[in-house]
Amino acid sequence: MGACYNFPMKVSDAGEFGLINRLDTVVNSAPGARQRRQQLLIGIGDDAAAWPGNGLTQLATTDSLIQDVHFSLDTTSWEELGWKAMAVNLSDIAAMGGIPEYALISLAIPGDTAVEDVVSMYRGMVALAADFNVAIAGGDTCRSPVVAITVTVLGTSGSDSLPVLARSGARPGDKIAVTGYLGAAAGGLKMLTQKLDAKPEVKARLSQAFLRPCPRITEGRQLAKLGVLAAIDISDGLISDLMHICEMSQVGARIEIDRVPVDPLLKTWLGSESLEMALAGGEDYELLFTASTDIINNIKQAVSCPVSIIGEITAGDAGKVTMVDSNGRPFSLKKAGWEHFIT
Repeated sequence: MGACYNFPMKVSDAGEFGLINRLDTVVNSAPGARQRRQQLLIGIGDDAAAWPGNGLTQLATTDSLIQDVHFSLDTTSWEELGWKAMAVNLSDIAAMGGIPEYALISLAIPGDTAVEDVVSMYRGMVALAADFNVAIAGGDTCRSPVVAITVTVLGTSGSDSLPVLARSGARPGDKIAVTGYLGAAAGGLKMLTQKLDAKPEVKARLSQAFLRPCPRITEGRQLAKLGVLAAIDISDGLISDLMHICEMSQVGARIEIDRVPVDPLLKTWLGSESLEMALAGGEDYELLFTASTDIINNIKQAVSCPVSIIGEITAGDAGKVTMVDSNGRPFSLKKAGWEHFIT
C-alpha cells in the first residue's frame, strides 16, 4: 500500500472566512486579556469591533488595499486611491450605524515613489474624511515592493440609547432591503480594466461608483435610529454579503432577483449582464439590512436615497441564500461574490 501523507492546509484551501474562524479560535483561547475580551459587544467577524466606553459604544475597523490585488495604478489615480481607501473603512462604520471620528493611516510604498503622488493620495483621503468630520490622527510609513495602504477608523454609536447594527441580528420573517442601486462599481471595473467604450454619462457614473464610492454614514444612522438590528455594507457582493448575515444570524434567505435594484445606466450599457454584476459584483458600498416592512417604510421616508425590498429572511438552512425570478423559478450564479484566497 502507498504511504498516506497529511499535508498542511493552505490558506487558499481554508478561504478567507475559514482562516478568520481559525484565528478567532486562537484569540479566544488565549488566557491573556480575557476580561477585555468579555467586554466586547462585537468582536471578530463583523464590519467593526464594538465595546462600551464613556457612555457610548466605541467602534473600530481596519481595511487594507494592496497594489495589483485591490487596485491598479494603471486605472486608479493616487487621489482616487486615497479616497477609496478611506471610503471602504467609513462604509464599515456606516454598516454599524455609527459615527466615524478618527483615522490612522499605515502606508507601505516603494522608495522611488514620487512624493507628490503620496501627497495626492492624502488629498483624496482628507477630502472624503472632511465630508464626515473625521480627523486623520497619525499612522505609520515603511518601504515595500508594492503600494499597500491600511486605514483604521475609530468611531462611536453616537448615543448610549442606540443599538449597534450587527450581522447577527436578522430574524425569520424580516424583509431584506438595500439602499441605492447595485452593480455600477463592477461595471466600472470592467470598463476601466478592459478599456471599453460607453456614452459619457455611463462612463462618468461607472467610474465614480468604482473609484470614488460614497459611504452611507447618514443612512446607517437612520437605520439604527429607526429600529434595524442587522446590516452589512456590500463590499464582496450582494449574495456573498447576505450569506454573511445569514451565517452570523443562523438563518436562511430568499431573494427575488427581479426586485434587485440594478443601476439604470449599467443596465442600458450591458443589458442582462448587469444583473449578475448587481448580485455578485461587489464594491457598491451600499447598505444591506433586514427589518420589518413597517421599519423599512419608515426608513424610505427618512433617507434621500432609494430603498428596495428584495426578499425575506427564512428559518433553517443557516447561511443558505436561494434566488428566484418573478415566476418563482430558481436562479443561480457561477460565483456569489469576492473572497480572498479563492481563485
